[in-house]
Amino acid sequence: MKYFKPRSVTWWASMLPIASGVFIASEPLHGLTDWAMVVSSLFDDVSPAVLINMGLAGVGIRGALG
Repeated sequence: MKYFKPRSVTWWASMLPIASGVFIASEPLHGLTDWAMVVSSLFDDVSPAVLINMGLAGVGIRGALG
């Protein structure tokens, strides 16, 4: 449970890019193209892989420092 800290603001700040990246990357599966474009534009059109990696890095750093 070192990396799972749902009461931490930094954990939620790291989960947001992960969830957004997964949502954008899975757009062909759910078909919500307009929503995926809006979420992508919120992150300045960064690729889903970069968003997921940023979130995982944040969770990892939070776990290492916590």
